[in-house]
Amino acid sequence: MALAGCGKKTDEKTFTIAVIPKGTTHEYWKSIHAGAVKAQQELAARGIPVEVIWKGPFREDDRDQQIQVVENFTSRRVSGIVLAPLDSQALANPVESAVQSGIPVLVMDSGLKSDKYISFVATDNFKGGQLAGEYMAQLLNGQGNVILLRYAVGSSSTEEREKGFLNALAKSPGIKLISTDQYAGVTVETAYQASQNLLNRFGNEVNGIFCVTEPCTIAMTKALRDIGKAGGKVKMIGFDSGSQSVLDMKNGDVQGLAVQNPLLMGYLAVTTMVRHLQGAKVESRIDTGVVLVTPEKMKQPEMIDLLQPPIDKYLK
Repeated sequence: MALAGCGKKTDEKTFTIAVIPKGTTHEYWKSIHAGAVKAQQELAARGIPVEVIWKGPFREDDRDQQIQVVENFTSRRVSGIVLAPLDSQALANPVESAVQSGIPVLVMDSGLKSDKYISFVATDNFKGGQLAGEYMAQLLNGQGNVILLRYAVGSSSTEEREKGFLNALAKSPGIKLISTDQYAGVTVETAYQASQNLLNRFGNEVNGIFCVTEPCTIAMTKALRDIGKAGGKVKMIGFDSGSQSVLDMKNGDVQGLAVQNPLLMGYLAVTTMVRHLQGAKVESRIDTGVVLVTPEKMKQPEMIDLLQPPIDKYLK
């Protein structure tokens, strides 16, 4: 029993699962954490003791820190690792090393250029981008100038969103993409600087903007307010349901949000890992869903938990 604190199995039925997010500050990751804790609680209630250890880099661009976290949990011989890779390429070797050491890895949220993981639990991010692009075309009646503000090189999930958005807009020849090569970076601060730079250049001609992450959406909406272009003058579509973005949509500054279900993602990642550890065959790909939420849909019962995940219920 003394080994329990070291992250090792105390017996055949006790599992220690390391859950490693891309970062630990944004509300999205807190929702995933809440889902992992929910899984731990429900499994315990069924007589399956599971210890979830939540640890990731502070910033979502600290690849070296995330690699170190994976390596540390490999050394600790945890029962399994659930990982949201910061970089689809850079995390491949650490994952393969863990698997070679006998520790199964489940990938969540964002893809990995490897075939060594047991399952991929994630949003269909290409579809999310498509939904945003289709709605943008609808808002603009198929005519206008649009900006795509990207996130960061190497992030598989957001690159898929960007591809999906561009795929959808390609079907509207009356829409011109006036900027698609700028990156927001991983914080609200870097995204705000990128947003200001774009609006300084294109503020008088842009009709619609798509941002592919929560911090980017918050930052661009603020930048639009700064120049008096919010409130629908420039159509603003974002990704994820951070509380600020939800408030901005309620106030009319955001016209749509492509919304994932991160609480479900964290829940299914842990429960799927436990099923694998128990010897069950698990699905290689689990889609956790994505919807396009508009101001008109905000109060629908099925949208409320997506827009306001019950994080506090699980994270004390």
